[in-house]
Amino acid sequence: MKPVYSSFVLAPALLLASPVDALAQTDLIAISGVVREKGTGEALPGVSVSVKGASVGTQSDSDGRFAFRAKLRYPFILVFNALGHDTQELEIGSASQPVSVALEAKNVLTSEVVVSASRVEESRLKSPVAIEKLDIRAIKETPAPSFYDALENVKGVQMLTSSLTFKVPNTRGFNVPNNFRFMQLVDGVDMQAATLGVPLGNAIGPTELDIASVEITPGAASALYGMNAINGLANLTTKSAYTYQGLSVYQKIGVNHVDGIDRNPSVLTETAVRWAQAFGTDSRWAYKVNLDYLRGTDWLSNTQTDQNPQPLATANPAFPELAGAYNPAADLWNRYGDDTNSSLSITIPYQGKNQTFTVTRTGYYEKDLVHPVVRNIKADASVYYKLTDKVELSYNYRFGLMDGVFQRGNKIQLDGVTVQNHKLELKGSDFAVRAYTLLENTGNSYNLNPLALNLDLQNGSNAVWGKKFTTALQSQLQAGVGLAPAMVAARAAADAGRAEPGTQAFNDLKNQIIGINNWDSGVNVKGAPIPGGAALSQHSRTYHTEGTWNLGPRIKFLDVLVGADARVYQIIPDGNNFVDFSRPLAERNQPGGNYVYYNKFGAFVQGTKLLLDDKLKLTGSLRVDYNPEFTAKVNPRLAAVYTLAEKHNFRASYQNGWRFPSLFEALSFVNNGNVRRVGGLARVNDGLNYLQNSYTRASIDQFNAAVNAYVAANNGTTAAQAAVLPQNSRLLQVANLPTEQPEQINAFEVGYRSVLLDNKLAIDADAYYNVYSGFLGQVEVSVPKDASGNQVAVGTDAAALAALRANRDARQDRYRVYTNSRQNYHSYGSTLGLTYNFIGKFTAGGNINYNALSANSAADVFVTGFNTPKWAGSASFGNREIARNLGFNIVYHWQTSFYWESPLANGQVPAYTNLDAQVNLRVPNLKSTIKVGGTNVFDRRYYQYAAGPTIGALYYASITFDATVLH
Repeated sequence: MKPVYSSFVLAPALLLASPVDALAQTDLIAISGVVREKGTGEALPGVSVSVKGASVGTQSDSDGRFAFRAKLRYPFILVFNALGHDTQELEIGSASQPVSVALEAKNVLTSEVVVSASRVEESRLKSPVAIEKLDIRAIKETPAPSFYDALENVKGVQMLTSSLTFKVPNTRGFNVPNNFRFMQLVDGVDMQAATLGVPLGNAIGPTELDIASVEITPGAASALYGMNAINGLANLTTKSAYTYQGLSVYQKIGVNHVDGIDRNPSVLTETAVRWAQAFGTDSRWAYKVNLDYLRGTDWLSNTQTDQNPQPLATANPAFPELAGAYNPAADLWNRYGDDTNSSLSITIPYQGKNQTFTVTRTGYYEKDLVHPVVRNIKADASVYYKLTDKVELSYNYRFGLMDGVFQRGNKIQLDGVTVQNHKLELKGSDFAVRAYTLLENTGNSYNLNPLALNLDLQNGSNAVWGKKFTTALQSQLQAGVGLAPAMVAARAAADAGRAEPGTQAFNDLKNQIIGINNWDSGVNVKGAPIPGGAALSQHSRTYHTEGTWNLGPRIKFLDVLVGADARVYQIIPDGNNFVDFSRPLAERNQPGGNYVYYNKFGAFVQGTKLLLDDKLKLTGSLRVDYNPEFTAKVNPRLAAVYTLAEKHNFRASYQNGWRFPSLFEALSFVNNGNVRRVGGLARVNDGLNYLQNSYTRASIDQFNAAVNAYVAANNGTTAAQAAVLPQNSRLLQVANLPTEQPEQINAFEVGYRSVLLDNKLAIDADAYYNVYSGFLGQVEVSVPKDASGNQVAVGTDAAALAALRANRDARQDRYRVYTNSRQNYHSYGSTLGLTYNFIGKFTAGGNINYNALSANSAADVFVTGFNTPKWAGSASFGNREIARNLGFNIVYHWQTSFYWESPLANGQVPAYTNLDAQVNLRVPNLKSTIKVGGTNVFDRRYYQYAAGPTIGALYYASITFDATVLH
């Protein structure tokens, strides 16, 4: 189905056109006054003075004075904002009213305004759900090397570092490096890369100079945002071109790999420039441009934990001497091409009878397959025009280029990935409508696993390599060599002639493979040979439009917000990851063909009511989302906030949320390492039958282990005879997978916020309980085939024989399928955050986070992977001005050990602690700030997930020249 883009984009605009026409005529008014600091009486320069609900204002001068003109109607409200001071509002009722304001210095943020929780401005203290915020001051004071890195220490946030250029946040469990369940917005634009299936976050987002605030909503946000926000939301907002005008320049230089363990000490540099200006009659026009360039040496994943150790049935449990470094079936975390998906069975005479050994190919280490040096380029340009003082039209173009490594089902080397964003937006004080498109191009990226597999296959097929290994092993054993060293010698003999890292032959072969888009060698539809490749060549376009309208006073008894959105994903088939399903099955792996579309539509209404003298705030919302692949889904949310004795705010909420499968979960068609990774929609399964006629990979492993044990215990019995015995064949579990459906969450939350002790102590606590149903994950299955390559029905003797050694021969078609869980999953947890201004401008703070998953009585079809430490937290101590213009901040982070589960790697992630610190010096005469700091300053090496990079210390110094003038 091809969308009708004109109606798709214009519908919300027509819906929201009426607020523009209803704007009242205004008069030109001159406004002037003075701003001082409360207590000292000193003039306050650089205070932002703006009109509430309008995009006009100015900044106080060195004497604290301000003046500007604007078309307004009495009465109106002036808003005064200054870094490190309480925000103050003043209603102006007439021209004769004097304007003199005293702002109180603050250390605890008592009146933060947030937007993300309800999609309207509200006090954070009275937000109906948990929400965290980093404002400009917090960003300036963080010891992290960037504002995005600082999210790791925000209450309730778990950050995964996949690369120096690529970090992904998550909240409340079920974490993965490519997080489908956590939405990231930049000025209202969803940063999800469609075909990569990963939120690019700040890789293509705001620069350090242009970020105004970051809001984090932990937990389900589906009722207002729909799509993929069932685990949380990050909302990044940039600075206004009208309010922040002028030039800003940022330069950072740092060093990592200081211990020289993974790589030599390396320099990191980042340069950013921002320029904004308003011009024209009454400054109605404005523009801003940003440019940022980062370059550094990436962190390295080089942990060699064996996922297939000797005690497992998939290794060689009968031979304890083949343990540790001698394990011929080893499957190491950061080595590729050695996984059990391509293992071989070697049968030889040993100890008086035929013995079968499981052996994997040698593979290649990640350090030899990836690029050490990575780049990140971010650029954006925007132009704005005020149709009236309250209505603004804007166009924004954003470009991002990035390198790095990220993990999906396998590790992907991102090389020159580009994403472009065009956005057109019309907004006023009570409405907004925007339309945008995202253009994605994976550049020269490639997949590490097929790269390693095809490097090894250039030295012989698995069958050829297995024969060489068998011959060499027999020779060694006959010569009296022990089994363990014989295995090592046999591998060396079988590997003779393969391309070795560091040689020109290796580099040439590697470059050849990563330039080929087909990941598996074989023959094409005409019978010609196809060399195996590793290129990741994906192109997609996302078209999105949305609108919101705050009806406000138009409905007297209730504050009502309405909104609607529509999205179309357009995929250009590459013949490897995404294909044209209208083609015959044998021709799907050819690039090109008809575009593939995946559509989503939604609408919501929210009502808010104040009761009991405004002490009780009730909020209810209802959202409907529709994807043509599924039935429409309804997402309700109910929330209440009660304020007791003015300072104590108690909240409770319930939300039901749905998540439609992402593009990769729904429509992928990737053949990799003899396993095809496929989406769970019916059109993908058509002709393949992996949903209805397959066994689970886990049960096949159990079946093969039982057959091996029976043959070993019953001399003379063949494996084929043992396979059809009922006690063995009944171990095979028929997968019987349903057609993929959206996953659902029912989320319950309670919380408390307060500011006590004369605004010196801030308290924020929450607890949640989530129930996931239809949870989406991956299960590996095999469709059995006879010797002629025809499918045979599961549950038959023929199918049992096909499953015998099914991981090691061609009697199967193997798939890794996205499907829904059969069990419900119950997760729960709590967080507590405290901030205390204990003397002068010294501030101490901290948070502690607890997350857990209830165990189910029955095993599911796949492992869900909670992937979250039970306990984590951080503590901070700082003073923004311990001496004149000199400040510092220290942050300590810790988390407990936990078990990580994913299709790529499983294993224990050790507990870790680290310390970040910074000292900053402001030089007002030069309009500059110098900052020196470091993360993980004691260089306590750690990794955050199985097979993830090891992170060491990063030390940096930066200087920011900021000549922007607040208007």
